[in-house]
Amino acid sequence: MTEEFITLAQIQGGPATSPAPIRSFLFAPANHPRKVEKVFESGADAVILDLEDACAASEKAASRATAVAALTAARTCLGYVRINAADTEWCLRDLDEVIGPWLDGIVAPKIEKPEEIVLIDWLIAQFERERGLPIGGIDLMPIIETGAGLHALDAIIAAGTRIKRVSFGAGDFTRDMRMKWSADEAELAYARGRLVLASRVGGLEAPIDTVHIDLADEESFAASIVTGVKFGFQGKLLIHPAQVALTNQSFMPSAKEIARAQKIVDAFHAAENAGSASIKVDGYFVDYPIVEKAQQVLALAARM
Repeated sequence: MTEEFITLAQIQGGPATSPAPIRSFLFAPANHPRKVEKVFESGADAVILDLEDACAASEKAASRATAVAALTAARTCLGYVRINAADTEWCLRDLDEVIGPWLDGIVAPKIEKPEEIVLIDWLIAQFERERGLPIGGIDLMPIIETGAGLHALDAIIAAGTRIKRVSFGAGDFTRDMRMKWSADEAELAYARGRLVLASRVGGLEAPIDTVHIDLADEESFAASIVTGVKFGFQGKLLIHPAQVALTNQSFMPSAKEIARAQKIVDAFHAAENAGSASIKVDGYFVDYPIVEKAQQVLALAARM
């Protein structure tokens, strides 16, 4: 690892600490060198250089070198590549050409069954071994974006691969399910809940929420972020640098939330020492579950 690469462990605090959640994954088309060059200055926690939907078929092969060149340059955020789907002619060569010490992670689109994620995980491991990289060191994040993928989610999570979290792609999901993707996103509630529940039961990190594609509608974008936070996602896929700041701010505790959590914990500890396990703080009933939630807020703030 050369000095100009910043590693996943460095950004997330190293192996000795609890890693900070990744709040913002910003897509950039790998076939546009100027956009790729600027995207790492956006403030996103992670950048995804896209070889899939953002690249025309005629440009996919050539764009791999553009992605690698960008990842080997000095940067201060994580660098991922979205490869083409497992059943396409590009997937294998995508992995072959982008895997190296410069790469933090692979994003695998349209995962619909456990065999697909197992295959991609196995291929990554072979290239890691061949190139002298730590086996399992490259992150792998699947995108669930079809009805079949959502239906098989438990099996995908339980497949025994390196995945730490899954993400949601509402564009392909609503197309596949013949849904109307509306501004209020009410039709996504079941899928969002399913992703959060399966991730929790499967022992993964909280998932990453879908992109929001209407760049002109800032109000619905803000509402989409609020929904993702309420459902328990840890972050969001993004398509424009202007979306980064609000995302980063929203997927971490505010100063007000931290102060309230600390007040609850302090008051409860004082009451507990006096022999009471249920109290009121500012008119709200507080017992052990509420205190544990407050402790989670403080722990997340410390990780950030």
